[in-house]
Amino acid sequence: MKDQEIRGLIADVKEGTLSRRSFIQKMAAVGIAAPIASQILVWNDVAMANATLEYKPTKAGGGGPLKILLWQAPTLLNPHFASGTKDQIASRIFYEPLAGWDKEGNLIPCLAAEVPTKANGGLSADGLSVTWKLKPGVKWHDGKPFTADDVVFTWEYAKEPATAAYTTGSYTNIKVEKVDDLTVKVIFQQPTPFWADPFVGTVGQILPKHRFGDYVGAKSREAPDNLKPIGTGPYKFVDFKPGDVLTGERNPDYHIKNQPAFDTLEVKGGGDAVSAARAVLQTGEYDYAWNLQVEDEVLKRMETGGRGKVSTVPSGDIEFIILNPTDPWTEVDGERSSVKTKHPTLSDPKVREAINLLIDRDSVQKFIYGRGGIATASFVNEPKQFKSTKLKYEFNIDKANKILDEAGWKKGSDGIREKDGKKLKYVFQTSINAPRQKTQAIIKQACQRAGIDLELKSVTASVFFSSDVANPDTYTKLYVDMEMYTTTQPQPDPERFLNQFVSWEIANKENKWLGRNVSRYSDPAADEAYKAAQKELDPAKRAALLIKVNEIFCEANIILPLLSRTRVAAAANNVMHDHSGWDVDTWNIAAWYRS
Repeated sequence: MKDQEIRGLIADVKEGTLSRRSFIQKMAAVGIAAPIASQILVWNDVAMANATLEYKPTKAGGGGPLKILLWQAPTLLNPHFASGTKDQIASRIFYEPLAGWDKEGNLIPCLAAEVPTKANGGLSADGLSVTWKLKPGVKWHDGKPFTADDVVFTWEYAKEPATAAYTTGSYTNIKVEKVDDLTVKVIFQQPTPFWADPFVGTVGQILPKHRFGDYVGAKSREAPDNLKPIGTGPYKFVDFKPGDVLTGERNPDYHIKNQPAFDTLEVKGGGDAVSAARAVLQTGEYDYAWNLQVEDEVLKRMETGGRGKVSTVPSGDIEFIILNPTDPWTEVDGERSSVKTKHPTLSDPKVREAINLLIDRDSVQKFIYGRGGIATASFVNEPKQFKSTKLKYEFNIDKANKILDEAGWKKGSDGIREKDGKKLKYVFQTSINAPRQKTQAIIKQACQRAGIDLELKSVTASVFFSSDVANPDTYTKLYVDMEMYTTTQPQPDPERFLNQFVSWEIANKENKWLGRNVSRYSDPAADEAYKAAQKELDPAKRAALLIKVNEIFCEANIILPLLSRTRVAAAANNVMHDHSGWDVDTWNIAAWYRS
């Protein structure tokens, strides 16, 4: 479709002769994914709806209790320390961003009065700034007013290196100015095509200055509100037992009329995905269960119970394996897997290439995940214009054996390959979850046929995804040879998602292992392409640069993508929920109600 044709369709939407849904369908027909089609409308100053869930209650409260299961239990409630999705979900109940993402990739205002556009003066023509108008009359849970000072403070808090915020990458290279009490201006160092990152979605939750002002920098972990939040959200904090249960109550001063519908909220953590699914779909003990990483056939059987339903939404999430290029068994300056070391065998690119050939992705999809994932060789899969067409996967044990033979890795008497006294023996780590353990077993069996020995390690999910800097088994520590998990794409644009592949985001002791680059791998070409993409205003050129970053890491076989994940949840039949693949599950929890 030519640019002129697209502009014509946009004009039709503005005039009301073409519906927004019809526009998105026409874009999809020519290969432009729904999230990007929706963003095209935003960029061209077309007004968006304020919600995706039709909210029917005529008053706040009266809905009784809402009970949610997160089988990976939350351990903290500060969103800027939340490296695990479970902690991000829990934090979002109390803290809110200026805007969030709905299931179609639309930007929906929350603490902002409106989404910035060129028409309303929010977006500068040169791409160097965005001005946010804040919603008036919003109060923190302790009654203090929410103002521009809180937004500016959140920037100062997150960008401070000593704070060691997980979100620091979104705030380091910007400047935020207070225009007045209800207006802030975000200034970029260079033209910025994707401006909807700071203060938006998962990374954008605003902290109250009057509560965190004394805890910027080195004292950041000492703030009482890290576990007892005072936010602006629809529910007020009641109690929290980390790793167990979180409770809240309806915020009577919530800034959206007639919301929330439920009187109390309980978020129960722990257990496993199967028991979580059963508690919603079969027993009806809970109203909602998140992230049902359960064999699809099991979910289908549970749905016959009639108490609940499974819902799936597209997302940019990816289940993948990291092959550690550093040495996880040697400590340097108080940390293992230091960038100052090299892995004794995985530093050989031929070994990594062989392991990639030993992953039967098609079987993992067919026999384990079903609706939950699609086999892929690309780290980025959605939206489609950001997916590499170059990356392909193959399952070929014979080819893997040949590569290792030619690279000089010979099988010993025990059947394990070795060279120069070093054996291809690895610890392969993931979280405790039935599909992941079955995936591990499939990969282990194939590796054995190629002379590679895998010791399978499974860690309780609440520990594996914990932000606890003292825990050696967190996924960000990478104190093993290889590990597998899902990482979530927090918005329908992969720029921030791909900062997991830049050198300045490497997880280490200095940043309390909250750097986004868990693999420790870096490549100057990837850094260069990423930086260029951050200022490239031409959409096609920018997409090509981001695809290059993706391809560098995948072709190096440091990152081994397995499945493009759909987000799978379960809800009671009478619970109307708003499940987005581009934000956390609680992004619009204020609008949930019981029918």
